Amino acid sequence: MFYAGSHISASKGYEAMGKQALKLGANTFAFFTRNPRGGKAKEIDEADVGRFLELSKEHSFGKLVAHAPYTMNTCAAKEDIRSFAKEMLADDLRRMEYTPGNYYNFHPGSHVGQGSEAGVAKTAGLLNEVLTPEQSTTVLLETMAGKGSEIGRSFEELRAILDRVELKEKMGVCLDTCHVWDAGYDIVNDLDGVLDSFDKIIGFSYLKAIHMNDSMNPLGAHKDRHEKIGEGHIGLEAFARVLNHPALQGLPVILETPNDDEGYAKEIALLKSLHNESDR
Repeated sequence: MFYAGSHISASKGYEAMGKQALKLGANTFAFFTRNPRGGKAKEIDEADVGRFLELSKEHSFGKLVAHAPYTMNTCAAKEDIRSFAKEMLADDLRRMEYTPGNYYNFHPGSHVGQGSEAGVAKTAGLLNEVLTPEQSTTVLLETMAGKGSEIGRSFEELRAILDRVELKEKMGVCLDTCHVWDAGYDIVNDLDGVLDSFDKIIGFSYLKAIHMNDSMNPLGAHKDRHEKIGEGHIGLEAFARVLNHPALQGLPVILETPNDDEGYAKEIALLKSLHNESDR
């Protein structure tokens, strides 16, 4: 089964998100757990969640890939910012249990002058404070482009975080195509080599989702500027190889391209056309 979707606004609730995904031709989607720039999360309507769960079952949705707000910096130097991140992460994971068994993706954070080793240690330490054996949600570290003081710019940094997390079974990785390209991983000319490196350093068992975005930048630019599929430096042929790589089958594929709903519908149809499903 091929699962493709895009980011959808959570402002109208879960059922509305599910119906919007279906209108776009999607069978999964991503949503921000609260305003992308932070703030209080909307109260959850359990009846609304129940209707969504029925809709999701009826249409065989894949795993949802919720996204933490960009303001959540788990390795911040300032303790008040890090405490805010802890409260936000704990609250979001509690809320995720209304739709059990899905994914919660976040940017590992920016060390802001502390150095990457300190950033890695602080992010892992915060995860150890928040993760619980009872949770059904898998928390995903996102591969990052490496702009500024971001951590997670290399597979080694992500592995270093995972090594320090105690409840490793609650963790995974989301591979962002724009980010890894901007970080210097050549998925255009050496996809097999990049994925072999991922497997050796992190392990395919941790790979749970893909953010599929083209890039406005050349390889290794460390800038993180998303482009529409096939209109950037990665290109359509490379995306076809990614979509059909044996190691990447069955993963939810989420678009984060600069698009409106009409554009996302076209891109979801495009991804489906590029994916060679044996049961089509």
